[in-house]
Amino acid sequence: MAKQDIQFTAYLSQSLEVLSRGGALLVSTGKNGRPNVMTIGWGTVGWIWGKPIFCVLVRPSRYTHECLEATPEFTVNIPPRSLAGAVAYCGKVSGRDEDKFAAQNLTATPGRRVAPPVVEECVIHYECRVVEKNSVIQQTLSAEIDRSAYRSGDYHTLYFGEIVAVYADADALTKLA
Repeated sequence: MAKQDIQFTAYLSQSLEVLSRGGALLVSTGKNGRPNVMTIGWGTVGWIWGKPIFCVLVRPSRYTHECLEATPEFTVNIPPRSLAGAVAYCGKVSGRDEDKFAAQNLTATPGRRVAPPVVEECVIHYECRVVEKNSVIQQTLSAEIDRSAYRSGDYHTLYFGEIVAVYADADALTKLA
């Protein structure tokens, strides 16, 4: 079934719910052009600089960080519940060590407007181009968040991606339920 173009707000509440309960799949590509998929549980979507923006947080120690620095584009893919095992796996294994697409039988389908592919088995896809990035600064962070999220000191880089395409399965809501 063909994916249908949608407004970035069409399934926004459902996408944020998936992000908060188990994670979405962020796909990037490195210098070698090989796609990498990583589970993300933190992110936000909004209207900034007169543009629809998906902001994702990636620690510098992650292979995805290296990929985003090489190719400043990404896709955020909202998985159905049936992919819970793959989502968990992609959050535990590094793309430096193996091809997570192959390991989890995920299909990398070319993006419509960005270099990184989408995860075909997911039901909603956001394609993004980085328009700004900045790092979490320990000195300006609340002590409570610093203690709870940054025990190792690996402070996230925030990548602000302009959403340039959004599309979904026609039955996306059914698959998310």
